[in-house]
Amino acid sequence: MDAGKKSRAYDARRRQAQARRNRDAILDIARAGFLARGYAATTMASIAGEAGLSVDTVHKAFGGKAGLVRAIYQRSLGGEGPVAAPRRSDDMQAAEHDPHTIVQRWGILSTEVAPLVAPVHLLIRDAAATDPEMAALLRDSDRQRRERMRDNARTLADRGHLKPGITLEDATDVMWTYSAPELYELLVIRCGWNLTRYGRFLAESIAAALLPEA
Repeated sequence: MDAGKKSRAYDARRRQAQARRNRDAILDIARAGFLARGYAATTMASIAGEAGLSVDTVHKAFGGKAGLVRAIYQRSLGGEGPVAAPRRSDDMQAAEHDPHTIVQRWGILSTEVAPLVAPVHLLIRDAAATDPEMAALLRDSDRQRRERMRDNARTLADRGHLKPGITLEDATDVMWTYSAPELYELLVIRCGWNLTRYGRFLAESIAAALLPEA
C-alpha cells in the first residue's frame, strides 16, 4: 500500500473512531438526562447542547427522542466490556453442559445487565402510557426479551435438562418472568437487595422451577 492509501485508511479509521466516541457521548448524556428528568421533560435541544452539537446533527443520528431511547436500550443490553453480554451468554452455553452451572451463570450475568437495562425499561414503560413511539418500543423490547429467553430455554430443553412435564413454552414463561425489569425494580430498587442477592435469587428460582434436583 502506498503512502497516500495508508494515509486515507488511517484518516477513515480515525473518523470512525471519533464518530463512535461522539455517539457514545450523546447516548451517555441522553441516558443521564432521561433518567434524571423523565422522557417528556428531556428535550433534544438540551441533549444536543450538553453534547456541543446541533439538534439537527443529533436528530439525523438517532431520529428523535424515541430513537435515542431505543439506542440507549440496545446498548444497555450489551452489558459492560468489549464483548456483548448476549454473545458471552451464548459462548458460555456452548462450553458449559451442567444445567445448574448454566443457570447460576445466567444469574451472575443478570447482575451486570439488569442495572443497565431495568432503569431504561422503566423509563420506556412510563412514557408508553402517553407516547405511541414509546409504546411501540415497549412492545419491541418485551418481544425481544421473550425471544432471548426462549433461546435460553431451548438450550435446556434440547439437552434434556428440564423437569418432566415442563415444555419449552413453560420454560420460556418462567425465564421471561424472572428476567423482567419489574422484578429488579421490586427487589433491588424498592426492597434494597444488593446485586449478589438478586442474582442468586434468580438462579435459584429458575433452577427450582425448571431443573430436576441436582
